[in-house]
This record gives sequence, structure tokens and C-alpha cells, in this order.
Amino acid sequence: MAWVTGAASGIGKAAVAALLARGAAVVGLDRNAAVTGLHDRSDYLGLQCDVTDEAAIRAALEHSAHAFGGLDMLILNAGIFAATRSIAELPADEWRRVMSVNLDANLLLMRGCHPYLKRAPRGGRVVVIGSKNVPAPGPGAAAYSASKAALNQLARVAALEWGADGIRVNTLHPNQVFDTAIWTEEVLAERARRYGMTVEQYRKNNVLGTEVTSHDVAELAAEMCGPLFAKTTGAQLPVDGGNERVI
Repeated sequence: MAWVTGAASGIGKAAVAALLARGAAVVGLDRNAAVTGLHDRSDYLGLQCDVTDEAAIRAALEHSAHAFGGLDMLILNAGIFAATRSIAELPADEWRRVMSVNLDANLLLMRGCHPYLKRAPRGGRVVVIGSKNVPAPGPGAAAYSASKAALNQLARVAALEWGADGIRVNTLHPNQVFDTAIWTEEVLAERARRYGMTVEQYRKNNVLGTEVTSHDVAELAAEMCGPLFAKTTGAQLPVDGGNERVI
């Protein structure tokens, strides 16, 4: 059984579909109530859940355990991207809000799910959806970049600590996945302007000149939970079309 956070849209929604297609039972979590009606089938359970609330996470774990039993896979995808601001203009409450969702919530999720993951018959699997901003941050995205960098370190430490429990923890670093809730038209236009590009140029601003979709990221996330990556942990893989600042 797999848990996917931020499952109502974008990468999370695509990850639910990718895991279901591979035969997994899936629990999708999101603050958006739309997650409850994402699929009408016996191997899917959608739960409206605020992942910054530890009590809500515990209740969701109990609910899903009653529905499907244990927990084998965890896709940590939920995240937010605040308005583009320079550090000098960044309000403290906005910084804390981004950290709460992108970093603190994932600590709560990992800590809560660990007892279940270590009992997974074929080993627990965690895939963290990171960001290109970890190796190559951008101006105006201090809170987002810092939160994702801290999450990346948390995932690396988890890989070290949880290997003895048979749990593997790997991270994907997507870039510019525009069919997600993070990328509003306003954010997209502002980021393109910051780089002196049109929106269309910005959409394919990578070495391969291609656009990365939620489906692309989700398929790799699901595959990393499968046998091809059975002996891989602590890995960080880009899904970005090739970024000159990363390569």
C-alpha cells in the first residue's frame, strides 16, 4: 500500500494513477476535498488531511491501516511555492508557512510512517519530491529553495538511519513542472520575467528544450518504488530536461 501527499492535483495526482496502474493500493492525502473523489475503485482511498497537523496524520494512518493494512510506500509530494520576493522583502510569517508545509510536515509524516514502513514485507520505500532549487536556487525564491534544501538533507539522513530497517529513501528533483498547483499564471509570468524570457521560452528552458510534466515525474517516482531500484537508497535524480547550472 502506498501513501501519496498532495494527491489532489499535479504530481501527486499523477503519482496515484501511476501506482494504481502498477497494482498498488493507494491512499491519497490532500487539504483539498477533491482528493476523496479522485478514483471510484476499491484499491483507492482519498483522505482530506492537513499534513502540518500531527493529529490528522495519526488519524489518517489509523484509517488507512483499517482499510488496507500496512504501509509499504510513501511519496512525499505536498508543497507550496510562495509569491516571488527578495530576501529583503520576505515576511517572517511567509517564511514560517513555507517551512511548515515543505519541511516540518514531511518530518511529521516520516516519523509517523516509520513504524509501518519498517514492517513492509519487501522493505519500505520513500520517494521525496524535491526541486532543482536544491542544487541551483533562483532569485526571489528564498523560502522555497531553503525549505527544499533542508528537506533534501532530511531525506539523506533518513536514508542513513533507515537502511538498517530495510527502508530506502530516494529523492527526485523536478524543475518547471507547470501542470501543478504551484505554478499559477502569475507565478509563471513573474519567474519568466526574472530570467528575461517569454513564458514559452521559460517553459522549455533546459538542455533538451522539452517541457517536463507531472506524468514524467510521477512515473519515475512510482518506478523508484519498484524492483529496478531495490538496491538504491540516498539517490538524488534530476527530472528537469537538463539544467546547465546543475550539470
